Amino acid sequence: MNIPLKPRLQSWSLIALLVSALHPHIQADAPFVRYVQGSFHGFLELRSQDGQVLASGDSTQVVHGDRVTSRTLFAFKDGSIDDETTVFSQHRVFQLISDHHIQKGPFFPHPMDVFVDARSGQVTTRTTAKDGKDEVRTDHVQLPPDTANGMVPLVVENMGSDDPQKTVSLVVATPKPLVVKLLISKLGEDNYSLVGSTRKAIHYQIKIQLGGVAGIVAPLIGKEPPNIQMWAVTAPTPTFVREQGPLYPDGPMMTIQLASPAWPDSPKSGD
Repeated sequence: MNIPLKPRLQSWSLIALLVSALHPHIQADAPFVRYVQGSFHGFLELRSQDGQVLASGDSTQVVHGDRVTSRTLFAFKDGSIDDETTVFSQHRVFQLISDHHIQKGPFFPHPMDVFVDARSGQVTTRTTAKDGKDEVRTDHVQLPPDTANGMVPLVVENMGSDDPQKTVSLVVATPKPLVVKLLISKLGEDNYSLVGSTRKAIHYQIKIQLGGVAGIVAPLIGKEPPNIQMWAVTAPTPTFVREQGPLYPDGPMMTIQLASPAWPDSPKSGD
């Protein structure tokens, strides 16, 4: 069976927004599998608000049975990296197994290295102290079955036409691990152009729900986190197209989208 190329963003902006509070008793269901995932290797680009390309990205996915390992790595021009590897199963539902997200380099004012072991509930956070020494913190968190670290675009792609909204959970570190709720809503269709041809993508908005803890969170981030915008093509096979949002708290809005290789001009016939 041929599997179409489907580059997937690992939801950099979502895990990096270190907000909200722990909800240890949330009743939630894991996202339903509408489209079984296959192996692929795709390309992404990261642009600033003024359109400058700051980083190039590789998005890969490998499947062994019902176990999927996906990785997205952004290499910045200033030497920074944003690297996330997510492992999940896809037996009737998408179930997170582990997620490892690293941000480091000049672009990131607060480097992060967070490993989530969803099966044990163990979250390991590595930070660098003021004296330059590494500090490792390990916590145990009761994670709901809809925990979607590194899987939010996958959840979006698997939302049905009769499913205008979806709520999932995300574990973040502040550095103490906390669980936030994300409300994903369909906003309608937007036009985009592909080699001069006009096409449509579904526009989704992802809101980080602060609930009654907004007053507690505000001093941590200075303001309520912005909504994340995401676009996906759904028919006949869904795929991520574009995302807009910050990569870290109080960071600038960035755009992540699919990229195509650029080739040197082909030699003329007879040369």
